[in-house]
Amino acid sequence: MSPMLASAGLNQLQQLQYLLVRPPVVVRTVSRRPSLRVSPRAAAPVFDVELGDGAVQPASSELLVSAPIQKPVVSTGRQKVRDQKKRELQAAANGPIIMVPKPLPSVLIIHTGGTLGMDPIASYEPDVDGKERLKGGGTFKGTLGPGDMLNNLLNVVPELNEFANLHLKVAYNKDSSRVGPKEWVELAKLLHNNRKHYDAFLVVHGTDTMAYTASALSLMLLGFRKPIVMTGSQLPLAKPRSDARQNLIDAITCATAYFNPPHVQLQEVAVCFGGQLMRGNRAQKVNASNYQAFDSPTYHKLALLGVEVDWQARYLLQVEGGYRPRFGLDPAVIRLPIVPGSDPRTAYGDLVARGVKGVILEAFGVGNMPDLPQQGWLPWLKSQRKKGLQVYLSSQCTEGTLNPELYRSGQVALSMGVEAGPRMTPECAVVKMMQCLRYPAIPLGVPLAGEM
Repeated sequence: MSPMLASAGLNQLQQLQYLLVRPPVVVRTVSRRPSLRVSPRAAAPVFDVELGDGAVQPASSELLVSAPIQKPVVSTGRQKVRDQKKRELQAAANGPIIMVPKPLPSVLIIHTGGTLGMDPIASYEPDVDGKERLKGGGTFKGTLGPGDMLNNLLNVVPELNEFANLHLKVAYNKDSSRVGPKEWVELAKLLHNNRKHYDAFLVVHGTDTMAYTASALSLMLLGFRKPIVMTGSQLPLAKPRSDARQNLIDAITCATAYFNPPHVQLQEVAVCFGGQLMRGNRAQKVNASNYQAFDSPTYHKLALLGVEVDWQARYLLQVEGGYRPRFGLDPAVIRLPIVPGSDPRTAYGDLVARGVKGVILEAFGVGNMPDLPQQGWLPWLKSQRKKGLQVYLSSQCTEGTLNPELYRSGQVALSMGVEAGPRMTPECAVVKMMQCLRYPAIPLGVPLAGEM
């Protein structure tokens, strides 16, 4: 209190009015008579004051006052009892403000192997220049347990705990070159069995066949309606310059995007790698050594991750219909490029006789191929189609549309029953052919999960 005020003997109301003509202060209305007790809870002084009309503000509310208040009203004993009861009811209605932390989403991390989980010491050896090189395809711990793997992840990337409540399962621990239809089905069933128990899924996978696995999951788990984000790395997690750390943080950022502003709802299988989020069945590995190892040449990026996350929400998959899982795949499918000067009757022979049921034929440009009889391609196609071989015409170009009808060879191929387009990546076309062979009612040329 000002010494000058004290010596002047001003009463409490005058003191209060003096203080209120100073720069605006925060006033909290409570149930006691005028008081000059100063609370340190705000930058400006806070005073406990009862308004003269008996009105009571919530205990947590704050009022900015810059004008004189009304004179206090003298209450009788009966009035005081009524005021007290009113204040008690008001206080009970307002109650204390309790800060409750927002619950984190639940995320299942599924480890399948790949470079991210390699032993950083046993997997590398020095070359003649003293630089490290991968030794024998890398070393994988065959008995890797979920607890060990999760501890490793959280020790190196503790920030993951800030995004979600994490659980981890090890589906298998393999170099992705050893992953195929059997492992795709195993992984799809693991996701299916845990679909109701988690809000989102993060799949750690090797880079070499990630595009195949992502395509398989998108087609087998049609209408899954929850984020399945796949990622990996070009260097093991424990390496000093590994890209694994950033890829994991980016992947879980995208997987849990619905639970944080701007609440983007990702409902598809996606690949998150090198600061980019891509539709899984449109992604392709395009670089063997760069940290931006994947691209999506036939579709827009779903998000770009830099200082901010730049979501391209209009390109996200809009899921229609219910959940329709299908776990059947027929692996008797191969990719065949058309090579100038080669005769397929000699180079490939009778594929049907060797058990091949489907071929992704990679033609030139928009779907062109050699059309002279002596070059062999059209006669070979005719004979294989008569034996029941399913053929999807793709392109050796990474971008552009398919229009095989523009050329004579394409027209003849289409007349034989060869399917061409809409355009799919070769990786996705292989997987969809496997599915269509197992489920003949599914048309190869009709989009199911945004793959074409």
